[in-house]
Amino acid sequence: MDRLAAMETFVRVVETGSFSETARQMRIGQPAISKTVAQLEERLGVKLLLRSTRGLTPTESGQSFYERAKRAIDEADEADLAARGAAASLSGRLRVSAAVTFASLHIVPHLPAFLSAHPELEMEVILDDEKIDLIEEGIDISLRMGDLADSTLTARKLAQARRLVIGAPSYFKHAGIPASPEALAAHEAVVYAKGAGRDVWKFRKGDTETTVTMKGRLRVSAGEGIRAAILAGMGITVTSEWMFSRELATGEARAVLTDWTIPPIDLWAVFPTGRVASAKARAFANFVEEQMALASKLDL
Repeated sequence: MDRLAAMETFVRVVETGSFSETARQMRIGQPAISKTVAQLEERLGVKLLLRSTRGLTPTESGQSFYERAKRAIDEADEADLAARGAAASLSGRLRVSAAVTFASLHIVPHLPAFLSAHPELEMEVILDDEKIDLIEEGIDISLRMGDLADSTLTARKLAQARRLVIGAPSYFKHAGIPASPEALAAHEAVVYAKGAGRDVWKFRKGDTETTVTMKGRLRVSAGEGIRAAILAGMGITVTSEWMFSRELATGEARAVLTDWTIPPIDLWAVFPTGRVASAKARAFANFVEEQMALASKLDL
């Protein structure tokens, strides 16, 4: 049995949770997948997978083997790339996680260029506003925004954006334009419901600093809902310019109080802790960094 090939098969089974899906992705018969896993279990002398109504899940031994097998595959890929030189095309599969709205606006539209540059690469993009366990979910790189509360994470900052007070022209037409941060108290806010302190913002102008609590009847738990509410003229929000970059350019949304600054937001590439970032993950991080830098220049 080819040990590395068996590891690759097992890793795919864990990540897909299905023999049939693994067989489809690898373009071989399902019996071959089942046989490979059975041979692995026989050689190791332990049960690696459990069947349930939710599909296949790894046992404790299976999870431990998966994590180390994934690492071994990444290192083998690194060795191949090192031997073939820096110009070698990336291959295999890259699993990326990112927030739904940000990725839909700024990542997914640019994927054709990345995949075109690496024709042997497959990508799986998991869009989720929740922070997921990278190792448990088999994620190679996660794009996260804001402060990283866990200091043990392996992370690299890719970009930074201003936070702005944003509303639709239709809203400001009937509610008026706030002349100061304090005036925001009289406005209807659309507040992002996830996370503490999302309705409290610190504004600064020169040596003057003031804290404002945004008040409104609508709280929304997803970025796309915030966008829809703002563009429908339901109120104002404080968010990154990334969220409304297109609408700010076309005039469908407007930023106010721009002579005041609000703490900016950072975009991070986060890699599984304890694992050297793969060449695929590093290349994708570089690609996102370049795309965000280009977008920033266009905004200017």
